[in-house]
Amino acid sequence: MCTHCGCSSEDQVSIHNLQDGTHAHNHGAFHHHHTHEPSHKHQFEDKDAQTKIINLEKKILAANDEFASKNRKLFSEHQIKALNIMSSPGSGKTSLLEKSIGAMKHPEKVLVIEGDQASQNDANRIKKAGCDVFQINTGKTCHIEAPMINQALEASSLDSKDLVFIENVGNLVCPSLFDLGEAARVVLVSVTEGDDKPIKYPHMFQAADLVILNKIDLLPYLDTSIESFESYLRKVNPNAPLICLSVKTEEGMGSWYDWLATPRLA
Repeated sequence: MCTHCGCSSEDQVSIHNLQDGTHAHNHGAFHHHHTHEPSHKHQFEDKDAQTKIINLEKKILAANDEFASKNRKLFSEHQIKALNIMSSPGSGKTSLLEKSIGAMKHPEKVLVIEGDQASQNDANRIKKAGCDVFQINTGKTCHIEAPMINQALEASSLDSKDLVFIENVGNLVCPSLFDLGEAARVVLVSVTEGDDKPIKYPHMFQAADLVILNKIDLLPYLDTSIESFESYLRKVNPNAPLICLSVKTEEGMGSWYDWLATPRLA
């Protein structure tokens, strides 16, 4: 088990197709062998052991990237936009997808791959919006990996889809390390989390192609400042657009819909 993030290569991942009720269990290649920042390396006094760990980490990420390339090829062949939605738990990823899919003229053209350590609660909510949903339960693993996405894609009817949302496991650390084959990464933050998240979790925000600040309807009751949040964001990512919105009141949702429609994501 990874002592830093709690992921276990011995735990079981299950993938559920909510359309036909089928499911699969997978071990080994679908599990996390977490990469650690160089700052962790001082814990290992044995340089040979340290070298073996680094080599193993490179091998695991290389295997993930191979599946990510396969996923990207599938998306390209079917002319599908794929978005990796990442946030901490409770920021509003599922609510954003519910509202967005419900506003679409053809929700049946959307596939959502839902990632949670356990339960199908979010997947059941998304399914009511009218799109197809795959649930990935990662067990002790704290993120989705490219092989998991590949299995869901291989079991889907992609010819009828033009948009795939991947709702990653709630976590502002590990998901940023794993390429899933997506066209863009969207990082969602709630104003209730404070305005300094970009500098506390720089790797996540550096990897973002779009940042969404959600629940702005709560700003009058908080000390969070949009200006401070954007200032921190620009320190780690000068280029990613920032959209401030409230899924609940729908303020700012038009900017999100416009961004979704941009051809550069194809």
